[in-house]
Amino acid sequence: MKIVADENITFAREAFGSLGDVVLVEGRSLRKENLEGAEVLIVRSVTKINEELLKGTGVKFVGTATIGDDHVDKEFLKREGVFFTNAEGCNANSVVEYFLCALIHLLNKYHLDPTNLSVGVVGVGRIGGRVAELCEQFGMRVFLNDPPLKRKSGDSKYLPLEKVLDCDVVTFHTALNRGGEDNSFHLINEKNIKYFRDGAIVINSSRGEVIDNMALKRGVQTKKIIAALDVWENEPNIDVELLKMADIATPHIAGYSTEGKANGTKIIYDKLCAFLGKENKWQPVLPVMERKVSTQELYGKKVGELNELLSRFYDIMRDDRLLRESEAKNFDEMRKKYPYRREFLIK
Repeated sequence: MKIVADENITFAREAFGSLGDVVLVEGRSLRKENLEGAEVLIVRSVTKINEELLKGTGVKFVGTATIGDDHVDKEFLKREGVFFTNAEGCNANSVVEYFLCALIHLLNKYHLDPTNLSVGVVGVGRIGGRVAELCEQFGMRVFLNDPPLKRKSGDSKYLPLEKVLDCDVVTFHTALNRGGEDNSFHLINEKNIKYFRDGAIVINSSRGEVIDNMALKRGVQTKKIIAALDVWENEPNIDVELLKMADIATPHIAGYSTEGKANGTKIIYDKLCAFLGKENKWQPVLPVMERKVSTQELYGKKVGELNELLSRFYDIMRDDRLLRESEAKNFDEMRKKYPYRREFLIK
């Protein structure tokens, strides 16, 4: 059995080699001819999975080693009888840690006390829920927006978007949905950018298209929005003007931890084993970390101390500096060669 996998999926050959012949390819340039004779395709978010790529191939299983799946035409796969799975939750801890490092860096830079601030969380899934918990434990007032959860639970804690945007910090953890009841494409746009407070911190580590670039640039210019962006519209060809305007700019690596990548591969491997009716014997083995930090150690520390402590585990401004120095010309290359960081938070 031929298994085609993105060459940048961690442990791809080790994990899937026991199940078939693994062929590694560059994900963004993958074409139909690469799938000749293949039954299994395993990708990342850089590969568009659609009729153009898969029609007429023998692929019966598609897995994406990512949480997000907006790069996949799931309706087409369903019509064709192709099994699909994502790696839900694989790098949630990594994204939470990215958010925390970005937030603490900005609070330290602008001399802000978290106990005096409100935070709006847009999208309250695994990542957004954990972010909300952390912020509450830091003494921040937390406001939540998640229309699907609101409909499902009827809970009044889920507020209208306009209310949540009116916070000192707004962080985005929503999936990208193009159209429909829960459309999140350009969720932030020219019409509602006005709801942000002057000087609000806006952190986006979800999907770039959730925020309209032009509206955000206007918000930075007119409302002095402080932007921390890991995701961008039109990746890898991102808006260099917005890059220069952002306080923190990184190349879509919030989820790029060693643990997150290994988890993603393990989840897809287990799903493929179940699909094939084979025993799942492979387990990723990672080096032991000498030092981690519990969330209890963080509370009560001054922002400057927190920033110094967190920077030892993840220097977010190193990623920012490298992206700026290249003027985003090496966006894909930075992701491809990214030195995966280790997850450091103990709940």
